[in-house]
Order: sequence, then structure tokens, then C-alpha cells
Amino acid sequence: MTSLTEAIEPERAGFAAAVDQPYTYVRRNLSEPDWRRYPGWALVTEAQWHDPQWQRAHSVKTIDQLRAVVGDLLDDGFYADLAADQQQRATMSMLVPPQMLNTMAAHCAPERRWLTEAFYTDPVRRYMLPVLSDREPVWESHPYAERDSLHESDMWVVEGLTHRYPTKVLAELLSTCPQYCGHCTRMDLVGNSTPTVSKARLTLSPAERQGRMLDYLRATPSVRDVVVSGGDVANVPWPRLESFVAQLLDIDTIRDIRLASKALAALPQHWLQPKVVDGVGRVAQLAAARGVNLALHTHINHVRSVTPLVAAAARALLGAGLRDVRNQGVLMRGVNDTADDLLDLCFALQGEAAILPYYFYMCDMVPSAEHWRTPLWQAQQLQLSIMGYLPGFATPRIVCDVPYVGKRWVHQAVRYDRDLGISYWTKNYRTGLDAADVGALNRVYPFYDPVGSLPESGQAWWRDNDSPHVRPVTSTVCGDR
Repeated sequence: MTSLTEAIEPERAGFAAAVDQPYTYVRRNLSEPDWRRYPGWALVTEAQWHDPQWQRAHSVKTIDQLRAVVGDLLDDGFYADLAADQQQRATMSMLVPPQMLNTMAAHCAPERRWLTEAFYTDPVRRYMLPVLSDREPVWESHPYAERDSLHESDMWVVEGLTHRYPTKVLAELLSTCPQYCGHCTRMDLVGNSTPTVSKARLTLSPAERQGRMLDYLRATPSVRDVVVSGGDVANVPWPRLESFVAQLLDIDTIRDIRLASKALAALPQHWLQPKVVDGVGRVAQLAAARGVNLALHTHINHVRSVTPLVAAAARALLGAGLRDVRNQGVLMRGVNDTADDLLDLCFALQGEAAILPYYFYMCDMVPSAEHWRTPLWQAQQLQLSIMGYLPGFATPRIVCDVPYVGKRWVHQAVRYDRDLGISYWTKNYRTGLDAADVGALNRVYPFYDPVGSLPESGQAWWRDNDSPHVRPVTSTVCGDR
């Protein structure tokens, strides 16, 4: 018998959607791991877990505190590996909220050998609790790595206010976070000093720093976009943060305000507090009345960090009136450097947590980061691999934040030497560092792949040519080799 489809559209009979795809989407419900699997949290109640003050007070800051939570489910070798890294390599001090620690090795068997193995391979652990054996043994840091790799403090117009782009500024209100990530691009300033890094310090009082920022913005009408960051704005007392945002909204040339907080994932309990949600509602209502786009940007690197509490916090902020909650992750080896990793994360963010996938940055060239960094060719390949699966508006851009240049899509390199791992980039605006440089817009600026990712010929070249640059390459676009 002829089917209705065959009768109406005989030329289409037999056609079907492709089913054998490189990535298969399956909707997965979010889950909150059971924190009671850890001996130290066996008696922690739901009320305690949902209390942001309990979370802050019980954040893991030392190896002894980690032992108190996990006990002998981790073997002595892991603790020794962690201690060695803290003494010899760590650029960020240890600070892991219970919410984030709970997402590590969340579904492994509660038995010593299996938990140790799961911790070593866990993607969240790899960047939140790095151990010495994670690090590159030869190329621990790139020869051109810098503590302030993006030269943000060099572009401060007042303390903490970086004017890097023509119409945008970064306002660093403070230098602390509820959690410290090993790959932090602001490792020069943020957090406590470590045995290997003495941190820079903000010197002005918070009130004076914010006052000077506001004065600059009132006097600079070309700025329309302010990223309010740090550190993490979740560590700013809410009345002070609300006051600062309200004063930004009084400046009629400012049209976009973005609050930056990784704590949405690491400490969602903070953003779920009624006093905070109500405060967000007040500034969101004021922003809407003045036609200003107010959003929150967060930093989630792996699907395991997207839990029901994180989704609830994002939806609470959207319900309070924020225009968007967006994610800016970092592309890191051993964490999220496959297409499946990125797509799993993006579908969880977009489909289950109402968080818009926005950017994945290539990991910046800070010290001791070579084991996280990926080469440009891999970032380009990943960008192509994730196209076509997500809605276009929710397909993140993978970007390279090039020193002296700014964010560039990974396919915007004007030239790329794969053997030496050097890519070259151009810029279309000046910063305060090159305001008087007539050749700034006709120059190429270099970015470097991790040396350990290069072929042997490239690594041999770097062994012989490892003196760091003081200023960027000065050759012109057309004249460079």
C-alpha cells in the first residue's frame, strides 16, 4: 500500500534525518550530589547546606581541613602531592567552598582506592585543587608568561579601573573571591600570597576606590559598558554593591552593566538569599526604567558544576529582573578540551539552568599554567566541532585574549606558525599603553601555544630561545616573516 507521504511527496520518500552524529544530544536532569558521602559532612543537614554562611565558614582552606572532610577516602599520596604543589607551584591559595568540593568525584564508589583515582582524573578538581603531578614537568610556565599577563593594572585609569577597550571598562572592586581557581588570570592581585607568589595589593579604601571610579566614568562619556568584578562581587557586602550599581545607573552614558561572579556556581547559596534577590530586583527595576542592560556573568567550566542549586540561583536572578545570566568559561586541558565536554556543559547551561553560553577563553599565559593551556589549532578545531548543535544565540565563541590587543575569535589570527606555536594578531583600537604610538594599528602581536604541545623541532627552538619579551613584536603585518 502506498503511504500518504509517498503519495503526496514521492520525491521525498525514503529520506530521513541523519542519526549517526559525532555528538548525540540526550537531555539529562541536573542532580545535586549527596554531600553526606564524605565522613566530615555525614551529619550536615539540608538547612546547613543551603546556608551561605555555613558554606563560607566550612570552605576548605588547608590540607588538614580537606582531611577533616574526606578523611582516608583519599590516600596519603594524594595529600602529599597536593602539599608539594602548594609549596612549590601554586599561584593561588586553597579556597574551595563545600558546594564546589561536593561536585568533585561525585558519583564514584565511596571507597578509598576508587575515590583517589576519581579525584586525580576529576575535571573540577584539576583546576580547583591542582597537585604537583598535574603540572608540566619541563615547561611548567611559558617563557613569556607574566603575572599580569593582560597588563590590566598597567591600564588602570584609577586604582582598580582598567580602561582597555574604547567603550568598556573593568571595575575591580576588591581582590578576594569565595573560591580561588588555579588558572586565575588576575593571580597577580587576587587572593592570598603563596610560597611562590607575593601578591600585589589594592591600597585605597573601598569607598575611595569606588568614588574615584565613578568620578572617572562621569567624566568619560565614551564609556558605555562597565564590568563590575574583582575578585568576585559575591564578596562585596550587598548594600555596598547595590549602592555602586545604583550610582552607575545615574550616569546616563552607561548602557550596559555586567556583574561578574563565579560564586553563582561555587556558592549559589549566596545568590539565593532573599535579601540579595530582593536587592537585585531593586537595581534591575531601576536599570529597566533607565533602559540599561543589567546582566550577571559567571564562570563554569564543566557540566558537573551545573547542579539544581546553580539553576535555581540563575532563575532567581532572572526572575528578579536581570536581562541575562551568561557564562564565560575557560578552555583547559584535562577539564573541558573535547567537543563532548563543551556541548554537555552548554546544553546543561542553556537547557536546564537558563544560563547563556557566551565565551570560552583560551587559558591565559600566567605562570604555572602550561598544563592547562591548549594550542590555538585545538581551540579552532573545537570551535568548528561545536557549531550546529546549539541554537546560534547560545553557541559560545572560543576566544583568545591577546596581550596588548584584547579578545579575538580564535579564527582571527592573521598568521600561525604551528611548529613554533606562535600566532599573530592585529588590533583595531588603541589602549592607554599605545595612545601615542602611530604604528599600533599596523603591527602584529604574538600569542604562544604551550611549548609542550609543539613538535620536537619547535620545542628544541624554544630551548634555545627562551628569553622573554619586554614589549610585543614590533614588525608590521605585511613585513613580518
